Amino acid sequence: MVSRVIPVDSFDLVIFGGTGDLARRKILPGLFRRFRAGQMSAESRIIGAARSEMDADGYRAFVREAVAEFDPDSEGDAEHLERFLARLDYVTLDAKGEEGWTDLAGLLRAGVVRAFYFSVGPALFGALAERLHAHEIASPDCRIVVEKPFGRDLESARALNRTLAQHFEETQIYRIDHYLGKETVQNLMAIRFGNMLFEPLWNSQYVDHIQITVAEEVGVGGRGEYYDRSGAMRDMLQNHMMQLLCLIAMEPPAKFAPDPVRDEKLKVIRALDPVAREDVVRGQYEGTRDQNSYRIEVGNRDSLTESFVAIRARISNWRWAGTPFYLRTGKRLRDRASEIAVVFKDAPHSIFGAKAGHHRNILTIKLQPNEGIELGVTIKEPGPGGMRLVDVPLDMTFADALGPEEADFPDAYERLIMDVIRGNQTLFMRGDEVEAAWGWVDPIIADWTEAGEAPLPYATGSSGPDDALMLMHRDGRRWREIRA
Repeated sequence: MVSRVIPVDSFDLVIFGGTGDLARRKILPGLFRRFRAGQMSAESRIIGAARSEMDADGYRAFVREAVAEFDPDSEGDAEHLERFLARLDYVTLDAKGEEGWTDLAGLLRAGVVRAFYFSVGPALFGALAERLHAHEIASPDCRIVVEKPFGRDLESARALNRTLAQHFEETQIYRIDHYLGKETVQNLMAIRFGNMLFEPLWNSQYVDHIQITVAEEVGVGGRGEYYDRSGAMRDMLQNHMMQLLCLIAMEPPAKFAPDPVRDEKLKVIRALDPVAREDVVRGQYEGTRDQNSYRIEVGNRDSLTESFVAIRARISNWRWAGTPFYLRTGKRLRDRASEIAVVFKDAPHSIFGAKAGHHRNILTIKLQPNEGIELGVTIKEPGPGGMRLVDVPLDMTFADALGPEEADFPDAYERLIMDVIRGNQTLFMRGDEVEAAWGWVDPIIADWTEAGEAPLPYATGSSGPDDALMLMHRDGRRWREIRA
């Protein structure tokens, strides 16, 4: 199997916040990998824009260091790196003032795709949009990429959407969620809609329940101030995990195109039932001898912000009525592992008797760290002595099934930025989708805020609070073990 790299049209990409952490860790190394793969035309250019005082050579040195640190494969590839650096330029620019905008306008070319990556806080989105138009930099077919958070509640999300809509059409706005760029996440749709084997079974008649887990070993680290204002619900569940839920539960779109796909995702969010207080568990990690507790890490000893949240959700539609969706995410858990587990119901009658044990099929989509798909099936245990049943996995870890070269997937940011240049919004969120997600999440947050209860403590390296286990146990179910 040979991967096909399809070059994109010539473009000018401006990265506002071009010296920031996201640009250094993800955007710039990712662009170099796309250049090295032959996906960027020789004429394409990347322009960093930030308040930092530096010239183009200084920015190239900055990017050289970033690539060396975050793309180890670049070592020994000096030829590609030098050619890539030659495509770079830089403008010292004030997002809220007039400095640098004339210089930026002078660098941009006519007749090529123009894309503007807002790798800055949402407070600057409006100012950037206004100045792009005031200086006639924003062409009618240009694109803007905006990073999360897309607001912190429904009201602020609506305000942000209104601000962007004053200057850009919805078809020009790319709200990026890097989870949608993961190879396995996109494979969700391929598994469902490309295989007759699964789609007839993808409903409440055959599926007992679905678990979505995003577990992290690390704590909040240097994001303490931001995280303590957001928490696990706003930082992970409202966006990343909501997108996974939508892709699992959505109806087949008429075609794989931006609006049909996003229309079906929106229907899922609007069909979600309100969540009762007893169906939500919040937690906050404690410290150890070697690691600080959450409250010490964020510098707020009275913090009521959750670093863990688990929810039982229900979708009121014909496909999923009666099938619970269990979602959990947290920091400082046992392993770093993200997966979706579709747990099918037991066979209606076992011909093998009680001694054969309890068996069911589970389809597991592994998102990280080892991307792949696993289907658990029941077989006879080899050997004499009667019919003894065991569960075994049909495992398609991508690195094993496709080989190391084919399984060396582009980073999510690489894929999504190239989709921006192509003008493909399929893997980006639409404004009404963002608002609908906040409309479901806001009452959950308001309910626990009104209650004023502190998150439940849980040990570092555990699976979260015990009450999260009970969320499943009282339904006669159990969480899958968190494992990498």
